[in-house]
Amino acid sequence: LSSSASGASVVAIDNKIEQAMDLVKNHLMYAVREEVEVLKEQIKELLEKNSQLERENSLLKTLASPEQLEKFQSRLPAEVLCPEEQSPGVAALAQHSGGSAV
Repeated sequence: LSSSASGASVVAIDNKIEQAMDLVKNHLMYAVREEVEVLKEQIKELLEKNSQLERENSLLKTLASPEQLEKFQSRLPAEVLCPEEQSPGVAALAQHSGGSAV
């Protein structure tokens, strides 16, 4: 085997490796984009559901008597009464859901 033939063989192998890596990269990018779209849709649905529940909660608070509200709130744990201290990640998630990550 001459050195030029072995050199060509190495180049051919390198090209095959590069093609395989490109194929893997393309597959991973496709899979990530697909997953991002699914997650964006789930975030959208959860934000809509959250908005609906907030409207229902507001309506129920409006319709409830002060005695009913006091009785209800006395049964709730502190973290339910102050959710903004509980999970700041939800607000951050909502802010970022509009932009495209990929």
